[in-house]
Formats: sequence, structure tokens, C-alpha cells
Amino acid sequence: MDTPFPVLLADAATTTAWIIAIVSFGALLGVAYLWLRNRAETQARHETAQRIISDAERRAADRLRAAEVEGQKKVLEAMQRFEQESAEARKEIKEAERRLEKREDALEKKLDVLLTKERKIEALDGQLAERERALQAKQAEVEQVLAQQRSELLRISKLSPDQARALCLKQIESDVEREAGQLVEKILTTAEENARERARYITISAIQRFAAEHTCETVVATVDVPSDEMKGRVIGREGRNIRALEKATGVTVIVDDTPGIIQVSSFDPVRKEVARAALDQLIRDGRIHPTRIEEVVASTTRDVERRVSDAGKEAAATAKVNGVNKKVLDVLGRLTFRTSYGQNVLKHSIEVAHLCGLMADELGLDGSLARRCGLLHDIGKALDHEFEGPHTRVGYEFARRYNEPPAVLNAIVGHHGDVEATHPYTPLVTAADAISAARPGGRRESVERYIKRLQELEAIATSFDGVSQAYAIEAGREVRVIVDAERIEDRSALKLARDIARKIEDEIPGFPGEIKVTVLRELRATEYAISGKARMTGNGERARASMSDMTSDEEEGAPA
Repeated sequence: MDTPFPVLLADAATTTAWIIAIVSFGALLGVAYLWLRNRAETQARHETAQRIISDAERRAADRLRAAEVEGQKKVLEAMQRFEQESAEARKEIKEAERRLEKREDALEKKLDVLLTKERKIEALDGQLAERERALQAKQAEVEQVLAQQRSELLRISKLSPDQARALCLKQIESDVEREAGQLVEKILTTAEENARERARYITISAIQRFAAEHTCETVVATVDVPSDEMKGRVIGREGRNIRALEKATGVTVIVDDTPGIIQVSSFDPVRKEVARAALDQLIRDGRIHPTRIEEVVASTTRDVERRVSDAGKEAAATAKVNGVNKKVLDVLGRLTFRTSYGQNVLKHSIEVAHLCGLMADELGLDGSLARRCGLLHDIGKALDHEFEGPHTRVGYEFARRYNEPPAVLNAIVGHHGDVEATHPYTPLVTAADAISAARPGGRRESVERYIKRLQELEAIATSFDGVSQAYAIEAGREVRVIVDAERIEDRSALKLARDIARKIEDEIPGFPGEIKVTVLRELRATEYAISGKARMTGNGERARASMSDMTSDEEEGAPA
């Protein structure tokens, strides 16, 4: 059965409405779902943010508490350092106050002493003033008497004051020169006859049979550095390598702007040699750090000690000295690193030993004992940086500790004249020591100073009246003085030689050895013989005759 069309239209409209309603409801459901979902996500994000914020606040609070704890800790440390520094400062202030109090007490005592002395001086000034007034009165009286006597003498002698003065001075000068010459001649004659030991000593001083090398060694206290980079490695970070080397060796290491070198300074020559050798080995090795430095210094110390011991034994063998204690030889070997005016002290000791032995053999003494005295005479120079006093006293105490013979002990302590010689070997050591030090090339001396000394010697000699020429010879060891024979007599020549020697001692102090002064006085007379024919004609050859009469050749030494 067919449905009518209007009914169909109504059904279609209803269906459409339902569809629209359903679609609208679905859309509402979708919107509601999206709104709910968005709200849920927003709430989740909000909760997450709240949780993050809470965590951040908790961590911030933790860090704040840690920072507060750390700050309090630093404050406490700062307070402790401050209290410690304050305590040290208070201690230093108290120490300074104590020193000031002592100084004030000392100054008060000195002030009291000065006041006492001042009162004494015032009393003495009063006494001196009274004496001065009395002396002035006596002087006026004496002048009055002298004036009367002078006028009386002028009246009697009928001479002017200048004429009388010149006459008296000339007579006095002639008498004094004659008497002085006679006195000098008498003293020298007596010395030659009676002073046998003195003559032997002078003879010993002239003995120079030992021929030693004329070169001298100088202990070098510098170490070559190949580059500035190596110099920086030697210094180390904040100077730790330098400090380690100085601590291990006991020396001072100087690193300055001088390119290519590092200086090593120490009063102990053995320590200086250890530091120099260790530093040289470290630079060549390249590994420079505190541990390595200690190892190298220990190894170098053993090497240097072995070298020192060998040097002492070799010196004793060279000088032919036997039976010396090993400790003494070890100390003697240290002198190989010691110099005196550029002269190696160990070689100087060996040279003195040989000279003493030669002179002792010439004099009939014990040559072996003499060599022992000469070898050990300067041993105190190896110990003078460790003990107070001169090297003679230090060496004497050291040798006495090891039971050296009395002759050796006296030679050590008395070879500079500080102590009286009680054995004949002491003058031998003194003479040999002077010969070794004063020989040409023994010790360093500049050319300018050498030439100046020769000029001074010649100037001193020519400054005396009657000297025509003077020559310094034998490297300044002798002065030859040629005088005018008409103005200087034989005995005056003796006095002139002694006066020149004394003036050299006064004006040229510190010259090594001795300077010999030789005065030469020569008279030459010349006349001519003329034949009878030549005399008649007035022409012809004149025959000449010369006569040379050497009347005096006197010598006088000037001991240094």
C-alpha cells in the first residue's frame, strides 16, 4: 500500500531533525570531552609545575643551609687565624718591649758612666789649666834667658843667626852621619860574629832550590746554563728546586739576569764544590725536581769526599810524608778547593813541604819532620769556617787532637810569628811559606800594580840626597842604588841603605817576601900621560890611563 507523499515528507523532516539532534548532541559530547581532557592536562601540568617548584624550593633551602654552614666555618677559621696572628703580634710586641727595656737600662748605665767621666774630665781640665799657666810662666822665663844667651853668643862669635845656624847644622849632620855609619858597621859586625842562628835563618830565606809550577788555580763558583728555559727549570715552580738544592747542600744559589750562568756562593769550599758539581750534573741530566736533587747531591757528596780523601793521600805521598792520621789527610784534602790570592793552598802546602825538606837537609836537620811541618802548616785554613779564631790556632788545636809531634804543632801555630818559635823547624816553615808566596807567579798580581810598585821603589830610592840613579830589578825583589862617591862616604852608604829599607817598609806596606837594597859607591880617577915630543910641539896623540878604584860595595837587606 502506497504511503501518501505528505506523510513521507513528515517522516523525512522528523528523521532530519533527529539526525540534527543526534549530531548536535555528539558535537556537545565532543566539546565536553575536549574540555574535560584539556582541563585534566592543565591540572596535570599545574601539579607538575607545583612539584618542580617544590623541589626547587627544597634544593634552594638545602643549598642555603650548606652555604650558611660553610660561611660560618670560614668565619670561624678567619677568627682563629686572626686570634693566632694577634697572639703572635702581641708576643712580638712584648719581645720588642723587653728589648727596649734592656736598651733603656743599658743606656742609663752608659749615661751614668758618661756623667762620671765628664766630671773627671772637668776636674782634669782644671788641673791642666793650672799646669798650662805654670808652663806659660816658665816658658816666658826660658825665652828671656835664651834671648840673653843668644845676644851674648852673637856678641862673642860675631856671626849672624843664619850663619851660626847653618854652621851648626852642617857640623851636626856630618857628626851624626859618621856616628851612624860607625854604629851600623859595629852592629852588623857583631851580628855576623855572634848571631849564628840569625845568619842561618837569613841564609835559609834565600834558598829557592825547589822548582814548582808557576801557574795557579782558581775555584770557579759558576755553572754554565745552556738556555733560559733550563734556568727556569733549575728554579722550579715557585722556586722549589732552588730551595731544595740550598737545603741539601747548605749553599746560596744566585740566579740573576746574567745570561748563561748560575752562581753558587758558600764560605765552605767543599760545600760549594758539591753544589757546583750537583748542579752541573742536574743540568746535563735534565731531570730536575726535589727528589732527584737529593739523590744527585748525596751521590756528588760521596764523590767529592772521595776526591778530598784521595787528594790528601796524594799530597802526603808527593811530599814524602808518612804515618799521617786518615782524619788529618781527609781535612788536608779539603785545601784542594781553597785558594789564597789565587794560589791553591794544597799545592802551596806541598811546595812548602819540599822547601822545608831541602833546607833541613842543608842544615843537618830531620828532613822528614821538616816536610811534615811544611805540609800541615796551613791545615787550619780547611777548618777556619767551622771554628772561631785564626787559622794558626784552629790548625794547632786540630793537629794536637790527633797527636802530631810538638815540632809540627809549633810550626802550625807559630809560622806567622804569633807565637814564639820553640823548635828550629818553625823558622824553616816561615821562610818556606814566604818563598812560596812571594816567588814570581806564585800569587796573582795585576800588571798595573806590579809596574806601580817598581816605580815606587825607584822613586823612594832617588828621593835621598846623594843618590844619582836607582833601578828596581829581580821583579821588584832588589833595588840597586848608585850614589855619588864625592857626596856619600863608605859608612854613610851603610846608613843610606838602611834608611832606604826603612822608608820602603813604611811607604809600601804588605809587599810579599823581602826587598833587598844594594848601595853601590864607585870612585873613578882619570889622568893623561903626554910624551916629551908632543909636549914640545903641542901636537901628537895623548896616551890615556884610567884607574877604577872600587872603594865600597855595601849591601843591606830590608826584611819584610
